[in-house]
Amino acid sequence: MATTEECRSALDRLSDNLAAVDGELRGAAALDRSLSCHITDLGITFTGRLRAGRIEVLDTLDGPPAKKADVRLAMTGDDLVAMVDGKLNFAKAWASGRVRLEAGFRDLLRLRALL
Repeated sequence: MATTEECRSALDRLSDNLAAVDGELRGAAALDRSLSCHITDLGITFTGRLRAGRIEVLDTLDGPPAKKADVRLAMTGDDLVAMVDGKLNFAKAWASGRVRLEAGFRDLLRLRALL
């Protein structure tokens, strides 16, 4: 089972990956939205912002998110690490229910280009 530190590191690497995209993908990553990533098996939630193509983690909370973020992710720590490492396909994990992504319709349309 992935640790809190491994999950935080995976989010930092995901942020670096988002910052490195260019062209049309850069526009999709350039949202300014609140973000939460609930790690279900650890019972923690990372909260922050998706801004200027980067993920800024501002806090780590116990339990599910107390406040509804604009973009909400939920998954196990192992799935987060595997996704960022390229070992788990996001679209397949989302379709099978292993990963939950909730956002407004317009945000989903923009984010789908990244997925």
